[in-house]
Amino acid sequence: MSESVSLVNRVANSGLITIDLEDFYPAEELIELDIKQFLFKELIIKELDFRKALQEYNWSQYDGKILCVYCSTDAIIPTWAFMLIARYAHGHVVNLFWGEASRALIQYFDFVIKSKDWSQFQGSKVVIKGCSHKPVPASAYQSLTSILMPICSSIMYGEPCSTVPIYKQKINSGA
Repeated sequence: MSESVSLVNRVANSGLITIDLEDFYPAEELIELDIKQFLFKELIIKELDFRKALQEYNWSQYDGKILCVYCSTDAIIPTWAFMLIARYAHGHVVNLFWGEASRALIQYFDFVIKSKDWSQFQGSKVVIKGCSHKPVPASAYQSLTSILMPICSSIMYGEPCSTVPIYKQKINSGA
């Protein structure tokens, strides 16, 4: 007599909701622009030369991309210089950030996470997926955890089959 054995997928029945921050990764390419090339001897801004260089620069190479603007030298860059760059990049770039690509990603994820309505996860058990293939900054995991704590009943990190507990809402006994 053979007895049938039924397999139960405990992960599927657990009610866990997985959030993959990689899903929020920008679809557009991040391109860095080091503005030292527009500086006199890579150190000083000469306003007229700077303006002319920006005007003659091929901004169309950034069409549809995310532009990350920084300066790799110890030059003192006045605020108006970054404003001029924004003026010329406008109409070409999808988004513009200050800093190298890694810094821009931190800013990008911070904006995306803070602007999303997370209320749909009220009372949920959430797993924030780890092991991304794209460079999701650690700050994104930190920010998302902070936002979800007042909303979710529990937060874990990893994969639904193997998680690290991060937060569990305490239940008041009312005594």
